[in-house]
Amino acid sequence: MFTERFLRDRKGVSLAHDERERLEEAISEIRTLGPRTTLVRAGETLHQSTLLLEGIMSRYIDDRNGLRQLVAVHVPGDFVDLHAFPLKVLDHDVATMTAATVAIVPHAELDAITREMPQLTRKLWFATLVDAAIHRAWLFRLGRLDAIGRVAHFLCETNARLVSAGLSDGHRFALGFTQTDLAEICGLTNVHVNRVMRYLRGERLCVFRSSLVEIIDPERLVARGQFDPAYLYIDDRATSPSPVYQGQ
Repeated sequence: MFTERFLRDRKGVSLAHDERERLEEAISEIRTLGPRTTLVRAGETLHQSTLLLEGIMSRYIDDRNGLRQLVAVHVPGDFVDLHAFPLKVLDHDVATMTAATVAIVPHAELDAITREMPQLTRKLWFATLVDAAIHRAWLFRLGRLDAIGRVAHFLCETNARLVSAGLSDGHRFALGFTQTDLAEICGLTNVHVNRVMRYLRGERLCVFRSSLVEIIDPERLVARGQFDPAYLYIDDRATSPSPVYQGQ
C-alpha cells in the first residue's frame, strides 16, 4: 500500500481499512524524482497535493541573494503540501533533497473525501496540525538553542519521525543529505556545523558520516537538544530513548 506510512504510530489516530482504501483510490499517479528536483514553485496555482513515499523532501524560501532557508523537512509518510488543498498557492518552494518517490493526490479527490468521509477528513486535518507543531518546534530550536542544541534537536526529531516510519532502529538511520543541508536547516554556517559534528562525535553522542547518522547515546543527545517529542504525537514506544548504542 502506498499510504502505509501515513499517520503510522500516531497517538489516538489511525486509518480504518476503508479510509486507507479511499485514500489509495485518490492517488492519480506515482512519480519518481531525482535529488534536488523542484516540484512546486512559490506562487503557482496548485490542483494537487503530494504524499512522500520514499526519500527526503524540503520546503524552503530563497532570500534576495538567492540563499536558501529550509522551513521544513519531510520524511516518508508525510503529506508534503496538504495545506495546498485549501490555500491553492504556496509562499514557498517544495523540492526533493534526495531521490524520492511521491504519490500525487488531486484536490478534486480531496474535495470528494471531505464530502464522503468526515472522519478521514479530520485525520487529514490532524496531519496538517502536526505539521504546524513541527514548525513551532523549529522556531523554538532556531530562537532559543545554541548551535550544538540546534543540531542535536533536529537529529532527535528526525530519528523519532523515521522510527515512526519504520526507517530507523532508534540508533541508526540514513539521512541522505549533506552538512551544508544541515547548516541551512539549523541556521548555521557549514563550518560551524562541522565543528558541532566533531563535538558530538568527541562526546560520543552522535556520528554523522556518508549521510548515515549513528546516535550513540540517545538520552544525552535528547538532553543536549532539549528535545521533547510530545509535539510529534507519536506513540511513546516509538520515541522513548533506548540504551547506549553498542555499534561501531
